[in-house]
Amino acid sequence: MTQAPPDLPLRALFDAQFHASRAQIEVPLTLRHDRLRRMRALIDAHGTELADAVQADFGVRSRQLTEVADFFVLRALLSDLKKHLAAWTRPQRVATPIYLQPARAHIQRQPLGVVGIIGPWNYPLQLTLGPAATALAAGNRVMLKPSELTPHTSALLATLLHQAFAADELCVVQGGADVAHDFASLPFDHLFFTGSTAVGRKVAAAAAANLTPTTLELGGKSPCIIDPSCDLASAALKIAHGKLLNAGQTCIAPDYLLLPSGREAEFEQAFAGAVARLFPTIAGNPDYAAILSDRHHARLQAMLSEAQAQGARVAEIVPQVQAGAPIAASGRQMNPTLVFNTQPGLRLLKEEIFGPILPVLTYDRLDDAIGVINAGPRPLALYWFGSDSAARERVLQQTVSGGVTVNDTLMHIAHENLPFGGVGESGWGAYHGETGFLRFTLQKPVLLQSRFAMGSLFYPPYGARFDQVMGLLKRWL
Repeated sequence: MTQAPPDLPLRALFDAQFHASRAQIEVPLTLRHDRLRRMRALIDAHGTELADAVQADFGVRSRQLTEVADFFVLRALLSDLKKHLAAWTRPQRVATPIYLQPARAHIQRQPLGVVGIIGPWNYPLQLTLGPAATALAAGNRVMLKPSELTPHTSALLATLLHQAFAADELCVVQGGADVAHDFASLPFDHLFFTGSTAVGRKVAAAAAANLTPTTLELGGKSPCIIDPSCDLASAALKIAHGKLLNAGQTCIAPDYLLLPSGREAEFEQAFAGAVARLFPTIAGNPDYAAILSDRHHARLQAMLSEAQAQGARVAEIVPQVQAGAPIAASGRQMNPTLVFNTQPGLRLLKEEIFGPILPVLTYDRLDDAIGVINAGPRPLALYWFGSDSAARERVLQQTVSGGVTVNDTLMHIAHENLPFGGVGESGWGAYHGETGFLRFTLQKPVLLQSRFAMGSLFYPPYGARFDQVMGLLKRWL
C-alpha cells in the first residue's frame, strides 16, 4: 500500500479519492471485505500501541478502558458488517403497484463516493474507525480528520492507516480548527461529524455551501429518571457506571438526574456505595480516566464554583480514605460529584457537562419530570429506572430522544441492530448496523419496464378512454 504524503494539499487528497470513486463506481464485495479485514488486522496487531497512545493523550486512562470502550465496540461492528455485508449490498426487490404492472422494480445500493469523517477526542478510536469501517463497507473512499486534542492517537492512526490503505482508499488529515474548517468545506458526497453541538453548527454551515449531506452525532443534556418503583441500590450502580465511564467524557452519559422528592439522602448514599465498588480509589487509579486537559478540568471546576456560589450543595464522593481523612484527587482525576439544590440558569443545567458531575433535580409528579425534559432541547439519550410499566410507557410516549435504555445506561449504543443518533440539537442522522450502512449508501430506484406496458393509456390526447381508465383506478385505489 502507498502511504499518503503528509505534505500533500488537502484538495489534492480529495481530488485523488474523488476521481478514484468515479472511476470505480461499483466496488466488488471481495474488495469491501478486504478493506474490513485490513481494519481488523490493524486493531488486532496494534491495539496495545494505540491504547498506549490514548493513555498518553489523557494522562490517565487504562488499556482495559480503551479495550472495552473502543476496541470491543469496533470488533463487534466489524463482525456485524462482515456477517451481513453480502445481503446488504444486494439489490432489494420491491413490489410494483397494479397500475404499473407488469413492470418490475428494485432498489440498487451503490456507494456515495467520497465520505469525510471528523472524529472526536473522547473515544478517539471507536468514533473514528467505526464510521470509517462502515463507510468502507458501503464501498466508499474515506478521508478521516481525527481530533487535534489527542495528538498521540491521531498521529499513530495516521501512520497505521496509511500503511494499511492506499491514499485514494482511506487517508488521514491532521491539524487544528483551521484544518477542520477547510476539511468540512470540501465537496464530499457525505460528511460525518461527531462532537459538540457548537462545533456541529459550524460543520453544518461549512458543508451547506456544497450541499453536502451530513450526519451530525452531537451531545446534549441526557436525563436519567428514577421512578418511585425503582430499586435505588441497583440503579445507582448502573448510573455510576454510565456517568463515570471515561470520567463522564461520554456523549450519552447521564447528564442530570430526576429523582422523586425526599429520596436525596438515600440516593447519595447508594451512589457513594456504587462509586466505592467501581473505583475503590480515585487518585492514581488507572481505571478512572483523567479529564483530558487542564482547560477542560478548569471548565468543570468553574461550573461547580458557580453552583456553590448560588446555594447548591456540592457532594464530592471520595471513596479513598487514610487515617480517617479523605484523599483528594490529584492532577486531572476529578472526584465524582453530586450537586443538589440547583438554581435555574446554572451552567450545569444549560451546558453539556462532559465530566463526573451529576446534578440531582427532584420532582413530585411524573408530569413534572417529563415537563423538565421537554422544556429543553431534545437529548441524545434518555434513561429510565423502575418497575412500573405504565410509568415507563408514559415516559417513552411523551418524550423524544435520540435513544433510550431502560433500567441501565449506555447499553443501547452497543446493540448493533439499533440505530444510534440524535434528534434536533443532539444531532441528525443515525448509524450502526444496516442503518449505518444505508447512511453511506445511495439507494437508487430502478424500474424495469415491460414490453407489455400499458402506460400509453395515460398519454394525451385525453378523452373518453382516459376517463374510463381513471374511473377504474379510482375504484381500485
